Amino acid sequence: MAFAASQIVRGFSSSAVRNVVIKNVTIIGGGQMGAGIAQVAASTGHSVTLVDTSDDILKKSIKLIEGSLKRVAKKKFSDKPEAGEEFIKKIVQKVSTSTDAESAVQGSDLVVEAIVENLKIKQDLFSRLDKLAPSHTIFASNTSSLSIRDIASSTNRQDRFGGLHFFNPVAMMKLVEVIGTPATSQDTLDSLLDFSKVLGKTPVSCKDTSGFIVNRLLVPCMMEAIRLYERGDASKEDIDIGMKLGAGYPMGPFELADYVGLDIVKAVIEAFKTKDPKNPLFDSSDLLNKLVAEGKLGIKTGEGFYKHK
Repeated sequence: MAFAASQIVRGFSSSAVRNVVIKNVTIIGGGQMGAGIAQVAASTGHSVTLVDTSDDILKKSIKLIEGSLKRVAKKKFSDKPEAGEEFIKKIVQKVSTSTDAESAVQGSDLVVEAIVENLKIKQDLFSRLDKLAPSHTIFASNTSSLSIRDIASSTNRQDRFGGLHFFNPVAMMKLVEVIGTPATSQDTLDSLLDFSKVLGKTPVSCKDTSGFIVNRLLVPCMMEAIRLYERGDASKEDIDIGMKLGAGYPMGPFELADYVGLDIVKAVIEAFKTKDPKNPLFDSSDLLNKLVAEGKLGIKTGEGFYKHK
């Protein structure tokens, strides 16, 4: 009975909170995306807790942040190296690390998840955190392919749950897709939009549809390029040149697939196919599946469609 009452109180208090001012951010997942989000949040004055499963992973995350900040400092303080070092130190000091997600979220205004693209793992994570995070805390997923509504269904704060889809590399890419489900409150969306702007990003809003805006258009384009190559209609090099010079793309579809990661491309198109199995745009590719099975995932493994040094 007490548990039921606490859930009712949680529901009322959650919906009653207006436009949360986000100061304390917890990021779950210390990979490239999580580290990138941590960097931009710390750079704009937020207190950040970066969470992953081991101290070794988190040390690598901090090194990623430091490496990215060194590149920024080199340009910003080219004639003042000491000022550059102070710039890096000040931002890194805003990022603390933890292997205890449950403790980390207890003082958070916003929790951003940037872990593996697996629905059950995400649901299990948010289900645990939902019981411990304050009622005003907003939950957000950085998923690029899964349904926000499906992830949020594991919690009792669906009105305070949305999508915050950043793009890689986070420090450079200006876009953030802000995703709302039918249950997401306008106050939550406004808080996420405001947070994105404070980070120096340009947010765009989208409903909870497969791939949101960018990936819904971009991934089928990459898949069609792969199928064009598989049929022998053109070489991958000529397809890339064609799209760069003919369509003004900064990278060709094969170059982009290698940059994103072929495992990510495969996971996204499979998620689309699950939602809309009759759509031929979402058909998979034997070549893509073969490369992923061989561990040739693109730049991060040294080989994908192209070989990388």
